[in-house]
Amino acid sequence: MRLGAIAAFFAILSSIVSLPADAVPAGVQPGIYADATLALAVRSANRTPENMARDRYRHPRESLSFWGLRPGMSVLEIWPGGGYWTEILAPYTKATGGKYIAALPGASRALAAKFSDKALYGNVQTTVFNETSGALVPPGSADFVLLARNLHDWMDEPGIPEKAMRDFYATLKPGGILAIEQHRADPRPMKPDASDGYMSTAVVVQLAEKAGFTLEAQSEINANPKDTKDHPFGVWTLPPTRRSAPAGRPPNPTFDHAKYDAIGESDRMTLRFRKPA
Repeated sequence: MRLGAIAAFFAILSSIVSLPADAVPAGVQPGIYADATLALAVRSANRTPENMARDRYRHPRESLSFWGLRPGMSVLEIWPGGGYWTEILAPYTKATGGKYIAALPGASRALAAKFSDKALYGNVQTTVFNETSGALVPPGSADFVLLARNLHDWMDEPGIPEKAMRDFYATLKPGGILAIEQHRADPRPMKPDASDGYMSTAVVVQLAEKAGFTLEAQSEINANPKDTKDHPFGVWTLPPTRRSAPAGRPPNPTFDHAKYDAIGESDRMTLRFRKPA
């Protein structure tokens, strides 16, 4: 019975780690993932159905593997919002002997109460990143900083994007990774201050390199060729926000979402930067 149970466990694990060919994004070799623990974290029943439904656009296993996530890392996520990545990274770092830290917009903010469950998520720590914040963590103590779809939020605040990159650089150990996922304006020019949420890859790279980072690799994992990038309410017209009126105004009940829902989530750049060793 014991041998049968062990065999069954490894059969289940094998089915989790290997994605079917049609579930792998174009240009990504099937079977290339960081490790089995990451596969288990992504497929966990403790993730919310809403977040799991977004995996087809955000490709969490492929993205985290491309960025270089490894067991035992100290991971700092910037402005985790609804916790899409927290649901994966906190259990993963707990299981592999690492650490997960969430940088929130202000001291008064808090993560969702569910992330206080140490049995599931470990000892989730928080810090603050904003225009006046100091050191995010002890300098040179993090292995991996994740900045997912937030950089555009700061482009209308002079000096904040530059401060962000300097802070992230100071946070990382030599050889540490800055992982960026960002709505991509290319091939059209970026609008002033990225007002529609889309950024030029060249602008993102310039900001990171000015702080001292080296661009190590780019991936098309999160590309979406259906995204025309000309939506009436910017990137927020698309799922998951599905905005139907200008920001600050009530939703328009007659707005036709069909065209934008058919596009899906935005076209995104996926970049891996390294702090020189």
